[in-house]
Amino acid sequence: MVSFEEARNVILSSVTPVGTERIHLLDAVGRVVSEDVAAPWDMPLWDNSAMDGYAVRSADCPATPATLRVNGFLPAGAKADGVRVEPGCAVRIMTGAPAPEGCDAVVPVEETDNGDREVVLNEPVQKGQHIRFRGEDVAAGVTFLRAGSVIRPPEVNMLASFGMALVPVYRRPTVAILSTGDELVELGTTPGPGEIVNSNALSLAAAVREAGAVPLLIGIARDVRESLQEKLREGLKADVLITSAGVSAGDRDLVRAMLEEQGARQVFWKVGTKPGGPTAFALHGTTLVFSLPGNPVSTMITFEEFVRPALLRMQGHRRVLRPLFKAILREELRKKAGKVQIARIRLEREDGRWYATSAGNQQTAILKTMVDAEAIAVLPVESTRFAAGDEVDVHFYGSHIDLV
Repeated sequence: MVSFEEARNVILSSVTPVGTERIHLLDAVGRVVSEDVAAPWDMPLWDNSAMDGYAVRSADCPATPATLRVNGFLPAGAKADGVRVEPGCAVRIMTGAPAPEGCDAVVPVEETDNGDREVVLNEPVQKGQHIRFRGEDVAAGVTFLRAGSVIRPPEVNMLASFGMALVPVYRRPTVAILSTGDELVELGTTPGPGEIVNSNALSLAAAVREAGAVPLLIGIARDVRESLQEKLREGLKADVLITSAGVSAGDRDLVRAMLEEQGARQVFWKVGTKPGGPTAFALHGTTLVFSLPGNPVSTMITFEEFVRPALLRMQGHRRVLRPLFKAILREELRKKAGKVQIARIRLEREDGRWYATSAGNQQTAILKTMVDAEAIAVLPVESTRFAAGDEVDVHFYGSHIDLV
């Protein structure tokens, strides 16, 4: 049996990005850039006005008020060819319009009388004010996006500003999802006596999609060798294979043995964590194989702690673990020594601090506790009792930005 931390370290040390591709800019939102991106030209491409107002020579405005003759107009999109700010004059200018020759300052219209033939400047003028200078944002040849950066709306804007319709990103891994068990029926079937709906496959597919990867639902393998062999062969063609159930030590827990027959090399089996102790991890060529327990809570918790970080790293993410922070317990929690306990909790924010309470029954078959949980407390191996008022390490589970 490996420890909780050892299991994660072993998994992540086995993971590399699955490859790269070039995709359309809008499709790249949320994806990770696979190579440095440099500016093909200066941004902005020319000196231009940052305000609606008047282009002037600061030397003509040694004191205020100053009166200048208006001898031109430059709207946004116009060319400045032939337009010049002569001594004692001003050119009416719009935001984004190129700065005309002779101009070394722009006076906002709010600081003038908004005159047409003559304009009165009511505020002092400083050389260079309200002008965006060529290349002051990004100079040509400068790297503005590093490999490993996540593409958000600001990155989309910058890339689009440079006319980059295609973006180099890391590929999204394909993740085959296989449920095992004679008791399972597919969604849409009313379960009969002794049957349950194959809900784990759907929750895993949702978690895979939320992590940015591509889920492939390959159905149910029955607890017989022939069915398992057929489904495992199909699943091992993906970048990642996740199985649920059939990984303990019962008579029908055949998954690990069947994977070995398919040529997979088991890296570890059993982790010092609760829930999720029977979790196994194997490699089949470049395919990662995660064999997760079948109880719904165990399946989701082990995905969160072991599979999700691997999927993020396969997509080039540099930060793959959810950040831990401290929360104060409002009630006592107990656990057995010898394993890390992953507890489902609710959070409240008061006076700048987080407070945690149990989300309910912590048994691995109690699904509602996962629904009610906003975060996970990671309770260390050596401790058995956590009193009300103690601080514990927690991290968010899923998307709970409404709590921040």
